[in-house]
Amino acid sequence: MKYNLLGNTGLLVSELCLGTMTFGGKGRFAAIGQLGQEAVNQLVKESVEAGINFIDTANVYSEGLSEEMTGQAIRDLGLNRDELIIATKVRGTMGTGPNQVGLTRKHIMEQVDQSLKRLNIDYIDLYQIHGYDALTPIEDTIRTLDTLVQSGKVRYIGCSNLMAWQLAKALSFSEYKDLSKFVSLQAYYTIAGRDLERELAPLLLDQKVGLLVWSPLAGGLLSGKYGRNIEGPEGSRRKNFDFPPVNLEKTYDILDVLHPMAKEKGISVAQVALAWLLHQKVVTSVIIGAKDSQQLNDNIKSVDVQFNEEELKHLDDISKLAPEYPGWMVNFMAGDRKAK
Repeated sequence: MKYNLLGNTGLLVSELCLGTMTFGGKGRFAAIGQLGQEAVNQLVKESVEAGINFIDTANVYSEGLSEEMTGQAIRDLGLNRDELIIATKVRGTMGTGPNQVGLTRKHIMEQVDQSLKRLNIDYIDLYQIHGYDALTPIEDTIRTLDTLVQSGKVRYIGCSNLMAWQLAKALSFSEYKDLSKFVSLQAYYTIAGRDLERELAPLLLDQKVGLLVWSPLAGGLLSGKYGRNIEGPEGSRRKNFDFPPVNLEKTYDILDVLHPMAKEKGISVAQVALAWLLHQKVVTSVIIGAKDSQQLNDNIKSVDVQFNEEELKHLDDISKLAPEYPGWMVNFMAGDRKAK
């Protein structure tokens, strides 16, 4: 297991992060996973033994149950909390009231205390906004998050699912007002979905913001259970929860390359897809979720997969984005001003 810097913080996080969306299975998350406490404890134990020091959850996962089970696993296993990087999120609906959602000062201040209580910890290492709130000025949200950092309840702040202009605006506001800055972006990125490379990836690299990848297997499509002529098993996540959206024809083209490459290397298709992400410069950590130990350990083995230049080029060529303006014009104009 390798450890990468989380943005520009000096904090080292494992290149794989344990996702907890399969914990509990309450409400709309039942289609993703319904693990009980014993199974959760086993996954956390095996993750830590493999060198993972990073765990990601959210207040909305199973209506708070995922946070509770994560905290319980840490206690049951006798883990040293200070050796773990625990991340959670805020924004989603957590009640029936009109103010129990969003990124207002009121909602954030209430929810951070609830997350701390459910996790049964004194501080959150990385507190992330789970998306954009069109009704709350981002300036108010950042001021509130800065208050949490100053109070000691939160160590670092991050964001998720923002557009490049939204993230740039937030970073600029923090810079000029001398407030806590987003140190990471949690975003969807896979070999079958490289849209992030158009605007967000250059921004992250330029501003030294870390990238945490969610759904690295495109909701299971890159797990090896699917292909051009492979429908996938009944009861699988993708059949119960068809998300995130993908270009199926292009994904099948990619899988036509992944399947034989995996066979040649004697590894799983999932390992090839995950390893491709780990070879991307912009990626800090890849979030892996699992329903059982077999799936978890298969994903963990992706850290040992290596590609030669020809293999990486093959993967890049089959999955690259179609040219889009202004990107193609920027590249054209930059031709005479490249660093030597």
